Amino acid sequence: MRAFLGFLLCCMLLAAAKPGQAQSASSFSRISFYRSMAGKDSKAVDLQLELLHAASLPDKQAWEGALLMKKAGLVSGAKKKLDLFKEGHRKLEAIIQKDSTNPEYRLLRLMIQEHAPKVLGYRNDIAGDRAFVQQHFDELPKAAQQAAKEYNRGAAADKTEKP
Repeated sequence: MRAFLGFLLCCMLLAAAKPGQAQSASSFSRISFYRSMAGKDSKAVDLQLELLHAASLPDKQAWEGALLMKKAGLVSGAKKKLDLFKEGHRKLEAIIQKDSTNPEYRLLRLMIQEHAPKVLGYRNDIAGDRAFVQQHFDELPKAAQQAAKEYNRGAAADKTEKP
């Protein structure tokens, strides 16, 4: 009887959970990270930030930095946008400075730089990062390779749509 009541309670809690809460119990994954980076949902970005804060990953600073800069483009208020972007910029650039040969870090920076407003002045490494990522593409984790392919398709579509 106790087992049945415990099972019933678990089912009720899962049914009452909001979408996304069940995912927050899971661990960080690159696939979900890159989906959040490609989307326009600030809640998905917040969820990935929560997962990263709970994770013990050696390079989570790069992912946090990229997510914070992505979030800056999704929130309202100029000060909030700028503060988030600066914090993310510091984190991502610090880890790139420590390991500039990591193609995934350079991919993250490329993805942010190509979408950053020109006024931020964060566009200086686009050509170098693009060439580096292309040269070291096979060294990227599979999820990052897939994200890069999808990102390139989207970038190519953006160029053809612009007058």
